[in-house]
Amino acid sequence: MRIAISGTHGTGKTTLAEALCERLPGHILTDEPYYLLEEQGYECGFPPSAEDYRAMLACAVRSLLAPSASAGAVFDRSPLDYLAYLAAIGADPSEQADALRPAFATLDLLVVTVITAETERILPDAELPGLRARMNDALLELVYDDPFDAWTDLPVVELSGPLDERRETVLAAAVAVSR
Repeated sequence: MRIAISGTHGTGKTTLAEALCERLPGHILTDEPYYLLEEQGYECGFPPSAEDYRAMLACAVRSLLAPSASAGAVFDRSPLDYLAYLAAIGADPSEQADALRPAFATLDLLVVTVITAETERILPDAELPGLRARMNDALLELVYDDPFDAWTDLPVVELSGPLDERRETVLAAAVAVSR
């Protein structure tokens, strides 16, 4: 099973990805592109620029398409995140549209974490709250509109319920998808 977790910053993606890998034997966690690029010496600005988001988008696409990517993987972020960040800052997210279809075709399940009253109450305060909210809205619009016709057939699980039920919700969806 190949699962990607998308969502704005501060919604518990990494915690969920780690919890899923604990319960899915043989699955590896693929770090988010920001950290992969950082390991390669790329320095993002703060806040990231459109160029930075494009670099992370390209890295996310490469991660999904990499021949070394395990058949059992949980991706902490997907290209969709960076499309949404680009949209949130007013940049054109469509430049890499051609690479999206093959990248998303490698996935079995897309999980979307959203801002909820519980994430706001329980999780630590996130930086750049305005950007965070705009990205959350842009992400949801992209997920359900799919203007690139890249993930239309990909099962999507939107996690808007209790934080302590997220892992089991995703595991149940993974079982349903694998049937």
